[in-house]
Amino acid sequence: MTTALSRLRDRLPASLRPYFESAPLAALLLGISSGFPYAMIGATLTTRLAQDGISKKSVTAFSLAFLVYNFKFLWAPLVDRARLPLLGRYGQRRSWLWLSAAAVAAAVSFLGFTDPNASLSTVALAAVLVGVAGATFDIVIDAYRIELLEPQQLGIGSGMSQYGWRIGSVSAGALALLVADRGGWGLAYLFCAAFALPAVLAGLFMGEPPRHHAPPSRRRGLGEALDAVLTPLVEFFRRRGAWLVLLFVLLHKIGDTLANLTVRLLLDDLGFSNEEIATYDVGFGFIAYLVGIFIGGVLYARLGMKRAVLLSLVLMAVSNLSFAALAGIGHSNAFLAFTIGFENIASGIGGVVVVAYLSALCNLAFTATQFALLSAAASIVGRFLTGTSAGALIESFGYVDFYLLTTLVALPGVLLYAWLWRSGLVEQSIAEADVRREA
Repeated sequence: MTTALSRLRDRLPASLRPYFESAPLAALLLGISSGFPYAMIGATLTTRLAQDGISKKSVTAFSLAFLVYNFKFLWAPLVDRARLPLLGRYGQRRSWLWLSAAAVAAAVSFLGFTDPNASLSTVALAAVLVGVAGATFDIVIDAYRIELLEPQQLGIGSGMSQYGWRIGSVSAGALALLVADRGGWGLAYLFCAAFALPAVLAGLFMGEPPRHHAPPSRRRGLGEALDAVLTPLVEFFRRRGAWLVLLFVLLHKIGDTLANLTVRLLLDDLGFSNEEIATYDVGFGFIAYLVGIFIGGVLYARLGMKRAVLLSLVLMAVSNLSFAALAGIGHSNAFLAFTIGFENIASGIGGVVVVAYLSALCNLAFTATQFALLSAAASIVGRFLTGTSAGALIESFGYVDFYLLTTLVALPGVLLYAWLWRSGLVEQSIAEADVRREA
């Protein structure tokens, strides 16, 4: 199998060969499995509940199941430290990967066989269980992916993971709808549980990641549990410039998140029909995002991490101006296509290179804990501000000024990163020496 893959890779253009190396292909499989639980408690569950006649208030309340993903860093140290009985002999990462895959498959199947009309509270419990299992699956998958990839593969691997996530979430959602029409929701969710298998196969064929470092452990009992939580934090903040790097992580996505989470409000107020939104925001946007992911992988390989990250930050900030322009122009399908295309390509590039940078910040002895913390920090401020103030800002300023404001809000993250680069703190904040050299 490896020989056949090598032969195929040798026939490809040089720019495509890195995508067909074993570790990036494993990242694709991991991404597919990572994306599907999100779909099961997202649009798929919303559709199912609506079709069962559940009230809109109750349906929207189920979105709280997603909050579990924002708090996954709380039990990430367990994934780094706790050795599983029986499965533990296959390695720390693979044992947790297979256990969490089984947990996700079981939780999704359980959700499928609950009856919203008989007991909505049981459905809510099942959705939370999918959220907990899916978030744990994410913790393990992120750590496994980071430790599988060589430093020069971080960009390509992050891109393949993003591709996989999109494929997994969209495919699982579509499969659930198709099977539910013919065999009911129980069978639909049972079929979708099979999306946990790509990650299982990746672990089976790739083995335990050679770059994984066993975390130091000098105490037992409560002391060991305290070490598991505190040691990754202490290690990170001992690095020169760590507090400024964390500030960058907190700031860099605020403008982008504010803009993206309010787009549907803009399109609705501009009078775009559901068909137009489906065509441009969903269909065309999806294709543009995939293009952006590919471009991000190429830019990371050609420019290196530091330049690629700075370029992506500038593009994501500038893309918000296109929303301001659309708000000023009004209903225009041509300009909507440009705006959605520009924004999704910029987000696709950022999704690859910024995730690669966050991956590079992880000490490989604490990968699960540190990446869970960094990824949570990257989204929490933008989501909080969107939920608490975006609507009021739009009502006060209007859409044009609001989107100009989101561009300005993005600038501190761009400027801080540029300063970190100029001062040498980008490299100095990276834990692993070989990753630092590649940056």
